[in-house]
Amino acid sequence: MKSFGGKPGLTGYDRLKSAEFNKGTAFTDAERDLYRLRGLLPARVSTLAEQVSRALQNLRRKDSDIERYIFLLALQGRNETLFYRLLIDHIDKIMPLIYTPTVGQACQEFAYIFRQPRGFYITPADRGRVRDIMRNWPEQDVRLIVVTDGERILGLGDLGANGMGISIGKMALYTACAGIHPRLCMPVMLDVGTNNERLRNDPLYLGTKQPRLTGSGYTSLVDEFVSAVQDTFPRALIQFEDFLTPNAYALLDRYRDRVPCFNDDIQGTAAVALAGIYASGRITGVDFAATRFLFLGAGSAATGIADLVYTALRKTGLTDYDARQRLWFVDIEGLLVKGRNNIAPHNLPYAHDIPRATFAETIRQVKPHVLIGATGMSGAFTEESVRLMAGINERPVIFALSNPTSNAECTAEQAYQWSGGRAVFASGSPFDPVTFEGSTRRPGQGNNAYVFPGIGLGVIASRAHTISDDMFLEAARILAAAVTDDDLSCGAVYPPLNRIRQVSLAIAIAVAEKAWEEGVAMEACPEDLERMVMELIYEPGY
Repeated sequence: MKSFGGKPGLTGYDRLKSAEFNKGTAFTDAERDLYRLRGLLPARVSTLAEQVSRALQNLRRKDSDIERYIFLLALQGRNETLFYRLLIDHIDKIMPLIYTPTVGQACQEFAYIFRQPRGFYITPADRGRVRDIMRNWPEQDVRLIVVTDGERILGLGDLGANGMGISIGKMALYTACAGIHPRLCMPVMLDVGTNNERLRNDPLYLGTKQPRLTGSGYTSLVDEFVSAVQDTFPRALIQFEDFLTPNAYALLDRYRDRVPCFNDDIQGTAAVALAGIYASGRITGVDFAATRFLFLGAGSAATGIADLVYTALRKTGLTDYDARQRLWFVDIEGLLVKGRNNIAPHNLPYAHDIPRATFAETIRQVKPHVLIGATGMSGAFTEESVRLMAGINERPVIFALSNPTSNAECTAEQAYQWSGGRAVFASGSPFDPVTFEGSTRRPGQGNNAYVFPGIGLGVIASRAHTISDDMFLEAARILAAAVTDDDLSCGAVYPPLNRIRQVSLAIAIAVAEKAWEEGVAMEACPEDLERMVMELIYEPGY
């Protein structure tokens, strides 16, 4: 992809301080003369590969993952090209440091490790002038925005303005996994306060120290933000991230037909989970249309998965009733059944007309093939529940999807141990390979990074003004198809992370094709779509 330009005339320390144009010790002798860098750098001219090697060695010297996270963000702030080259070339090692699981701790400690501004903040005090302040952003052609209000960060709860770490991390993954140029990306924090009293009482907390804005005041501020994006960055896709479930659904329903947007926790998680389900069927031999699913947890992630699975089941020819009969939920109050009080609107379609039951009783009654956890509670999958699943299924499918790793419903080792090594296991955050009775299994990581970067690239390519459920179905299909027989043989229902850019490219092409098929693309359809998409991809290099 061609350079985005910017300030090619920067010289001296100004150039060395520009993350976009700094090459550090890789400036050639001719460039050192051209940009007045002579004397400002050591004599040796390094290659990018040598710089990557040096960065890796420095990374290994750090004593903890949070220190490695700080090092990587500092690198991103001084030499963007090197940062992304390092991330792309070593994504299996670096992604867990810049995103789950380390980003959870980074968000918790955000105010303590803050080094330099990154991202855009909107507060209730900005009401009436959001459009004006948005013009302070240094880029004029933003195509992707990840926005959070910090109320439900991973499985860690209300972290207020500290949740900016999530938006920053997701933006880095858009570039690393799908090649979307960093200049096109904008992390946003809707800092509407926090109900976390510990944060409000912390003298170092950097956010708005007031209880959360709610009701019409909250909605009107989000409306102003969305309108300001449309006016200032009319080609931008908005990704909603880590909103509390009621707000997540309300905002998605409010804007999905008005602006190009999606909710990653609802729709991205759903596509990744569905891909894992498709792939797991190649191991279990259970036909997708006959598969029964039990969800532990009934929040936005679990319900989003069920909604997409329901859509996929209907496309197999099942009736509405038959598809619903394959989808069951247990939450903190037990089995989701009709007649229960305070059932959220998004859960109502999954309430069954049978007596209430506990988690274990539901497993015995429903006999699910697939158990999916989205509770945010470590240990929610007990030994009893996994053994029950293993008693019902020759190859029980166990998806412990809560993030970060410390919040997973069970560990990979527990799933294998309690199932006698027969579980098909996947998790939201990474687990190391597990050796059980002499056989090594590679747990699948159902990370949304397999899906949302490709979705974003496809939307940018086609300029789709709406993002449909069928686009997420396409993403799930493409991701599942990328799982090889070798992957399945070691128990993995997702491809290795080092293939993620190829997966994202394939998803982007499929999403763009779907946009033209559905008539929602604003860009003319090219003769060679793959070439057109590939020309958009940023490849970091000097």
